[in-house]
Amino acid sequence: MSSQAPETTQIHNIGYRNYDGPRLGRAYARRALFSQSLRGAYGLGRSAKSKVLPMILFAVMCVPALIIVAVAVVTKASKLPLDYTAYAIYLQLVICIYLAAQAPQSVSRDLRFRTVPLYFSRPIERVDYVLAKYGAMASALFVLTAAPLVILFVGALLAKLDFSDQAAGFGQGLVSVALLSLLFGGIGLVMAALTPRRGFGVAAVIATLVISYGAVSTLQGIAYGTDNIDAIQWMGLFSPITLIDGVQTAFLGAATSFPGGEGAGPGAGVGVVYLLVVLALIAGSYGVLMRRYRKVGL
Repeated sequence: MSSQAPETTQIHNIGYRNYDGPRLGRAYARRALFSQSLRGAYGLGRSAKSKVLPMILFAVMCVPALIIVAVAVVTKASKLPLDYTAYAIYLQLVICIYLAAQAPQSVSRDLRFRTVPLYFSRPIERVDYVLAKYGAMASALFVLTAAPLVILFVGALLAKLDFSDQAAGFGQGLVSVALLSLLFGGIGLVMAALTPRRGFGVAAVIATLVISYGAVSTLQGIAYGTDNIDAIQWMGLFSPITLIDGVQTAFLGAATSFPGGEGAGPGAGVGVVYLLVVLALIAGSYGVLMRRYRKVGL
């Protein structure tokens, strides 16, 4: 005598529904990653401790501009004591510290905790990730370096300095810091992306920017002391900050900070070499990041 087990299979409706909203796609994901990375560069959306250093450095960048403006207004100066194009050169150490702190924060944690493949599991590809991170870092640097120039420009107008001269200098300064932001942002991200360890990334960024500038400046000083003036401008090709100095000297009418003054800065001919090296470094940084994340994303 055989018995058959009763049918016990049941289907329960527990309330799940299919998503029927808009599919925002890659462009939205790229914009969201850019926005999140840019906000994170200033500690926004993160812990209070994460906001301290970037906000302090932003204040340090802006305070000298406020002092310059106050002096120009009180003394009724005929011009600002510091050119727009020279501001970032003088405060380069602050920019380097900011980049060394924030570039690893932008990419090293994703590498360390292996979250990059999770990004690529969504409708976002390697090029979207690199563009968003690169764009956010360059934008954060541009905010850091352009804000003091805005203060200088507004202060110059309050001091009733000539509008056309100030507008021209302000425009030249913005072009200079935009190029600086692209160059430094790319170099910083490349150094930070080479290791998942944030401390190593910080050290790599500082070594690349600060040590290279110190070495080039020392060699330029030696060349100036031995009357090798022509060699000074070629030495400037081997440091990111002197590259920016050379480009703005050649094409933006800026006064060079090279030893020897005006005659030591590159002219238009050598300036083309400077500009090509800067563009090559920007494109090369993008290419290195793309190659790096081709392996990481697998």
